[in-house]
Order: sequence, then C-alpha cells, then structure tokens
Amino acid sequence: MSKYGNRRTGDYSSKRESRRANDLAMLERTGHIKDLKEQVVFEIAPSVVIQGRKRPPMKYIADFVYYVDGQRVVEDVKGFRTDVYRIKRHLMKAVHGIDILET
Repeated sequence: MSKYGNRRTGDYSSKRESRRANDLAMLERTGHIKDLKEQVVFEIAPSVVIQGRKRPPMKYIADFVYYVDGQRVVEDVKGFRTDVYRIKRHLMKAVHGIDILET
C-alpha cells in the first residue's frame, strides 16, 4: 500500500485509475474518443549540469492522452494533489500550453 492509501491494481497505480482506463477504453470502442494512450511522457525541463553533475531532464507522465473532436486531452487520475504534481502541472502549462484534466 502507498503512503496515500491507494493499492496497485494490475498495471494501474490505483483502483480509480483502473476504472478510468476501462471507461476510456469503452469510449474509444464506441467512437467517442480516439487514439487512447496510457503513461505518456512529456519533458517539462531539459537536462542540466548542476555542480558539475549532469541531471536528467524532468518529466511528467500523464495517465492518459486521447482526442475528443480533434482536441488532445491530457488526463491525470488524482486522489491527492502533491506539491510535486502542482509544480509539474504548472510546468506543463508553461512549457507545452497544456491544461491537465484531473479526474
């Protein structure tokens, strides 16, 4: 069990995320959404050298990305908004112009 009380369910980090994946898969099958992808990586800051050590790029991993009426939707299943998530959400908007849909 994680420190936030959620339990991994198969490939998903929580029951809520697993249920949402099932819902989105059905919406894709019925044609309401298109091109559903899971665990999509976005770079939000490039790699840098700090005190002589190279640090890898910072990344945000979206739970789901799909299209509705030609518009891309980046979705994150949230039970608890951590400070790190809030920073990454801010960077997604600043760097990529993307508002994350929180479900």
